[in-house]
Amino acid sequence: MTPMAARCRLPAVLAIFVASVWISWAWCSAKAEPLKFPDTQYEPVDWADLKGWASDDHAAAFAAFLASCRALGSKQQPKGDVTAVAGALKDACRRAMAAIPLDDDGARRFFEGNFRPIRINKLGDTAGFVTGYYEPIIDGSRVPTAEFTAPLYRRPPNLVVSGQRKLGDVFPSKGVKVGRRFGRRFIVPYYTRGEIEDGALDGWHLEICYLRSQVDVLFAQIQGSARIRLEDGTILRVNYDSYNGWPYTSIGRALVDRGLMSKDQVSMQHIREWMETNPDEAKEVRRENKSYVFFRITDLATEDEAVGGEGVPLVAGRSIAIDRALHDYGTPFFIEANLPIANQKAGTKFDRLVIAQDTGSAIVGPARADIYFGAGNEAARIAGRIKNSGEFFMLLPRALDPVLAGRDMPLPPERPLHFSSNPGAMGDPTAADASPPDLQSAGGTLPTPSAAPVPKP
Repeated sequence: MTPMAARCRLPAVLAIFVASVWISWAWCSAKAEPLKFPDTQYEPVDWADLKGWASDDHAAAFAAFLASCRALGSKQQPKGDVTAVAGALKDACRRAMAAIPLDDDGARRFFEGNFRPIRINKLGDTAGFVTGYYEPIIDGSRVPTAEFTAPLYRRPPNLVVSGQRKLGDVFPSKGVKVGRRFGRRFIVPYYTRGEIEDGALDGWHLEICYLRSQVDVLFAQIQGSARIRLEDGTILRVNYDSYNGWPYTSIGRALVDRGLMSKDQVSMQHIREWMETNPDEAKEVRRENKSYVFFRITDLATEDEAVGGEGVPLVAGRSIAIDRALHDYGTPFFIEANLPIANQKAGTKFDRLVIAQDTGSAIVGPARADIYFGAGNEAARIAGRIKNSGEFFMLLPRALDPVLAGRDMPLPPERPLHFSSNPGAMGDPTAADASPPDLQSAGGTLPTPSAAPVPKP
């Protein structure tokens, strides 16, 4: 390498080094950002940007939030397992408990004083998506009969759930690993819906009760809870306990893909009617959803609402199921949507503050929610019609306000324009008396270049 080449290469190398340091600093600073959701975009907004915020029943939302606060206060989690949002929610809950009682205006001031609304969406999307769910009331029997033939199972003893052991990519579950113990050392994927319906669990004595058909079992599993009206009039309350680890596949999507139903026709009522009318085809469509839910008996009274994944009673119209891989229980959301609550047309304004208190395998994404509508036939009709887009605003605790965090974050160092291995070897090129180093070494004179030769004709 010539001396001139070395002199030209040195500033370039230093430039790359300093630029790398600057980028590394920026990357480390970004790690301090309070919100870090994968494939998600969010934007801080003002309360005035929330349509219908002023007219909502904030006292009702505050009551639902208090239920989540009691659950958060009773759970002791290791410090490493507490997310930034969960920790900030606990602080907000302490202030909420100290503020009891609050009327509607007081509840509104509490939320505005302790939270900051941010519009949240999946990266690239302009809106979120909402569906509805309910607690079905289903006829059943304690023993199998000619009428009641489909068993509702409790959790099998050979179902293994692991959040630490690496069971291999063959396992279909998301987050934790769910499988079946095979022998003393091996764990394999659990039975699918088709295998269980074909009798894979026969003889294990896992039957809680029996329903009329596998369609009833499927709809109880989709909702996650049920009230079983037994032959003597007793109401048996069952709730989600675990599942077989296979991902949930939408039955409506399967029907559309097979050309058996259009997207506009898909609803829970229409799906049930089609399955009851076409039992043989329904069996094949049903098995495309390999996921299978197991239940447990609860001690809830007949008039009590179902209990969500957070462990608190759900509130119709105020409790939602969210993606637990992204959001924490107890997080308030404000949803703006036009929903078909009164009839099939999406004409009812749903501008409401709701609380994340449940989850579900079909609820995936930052702006995705399943709204709980209660129990019974009317709740079933409402929930079955809802599959609509909506605006999602997450209420973030003030301690994690991204605007304030951005103000407090130090600016990156200025990127230097010129570099040198010796700080004193290069003067300021913008100075008035500056002259090139070669000119100074030549005594202030610059040799005149020789004239170019005249080309001959």
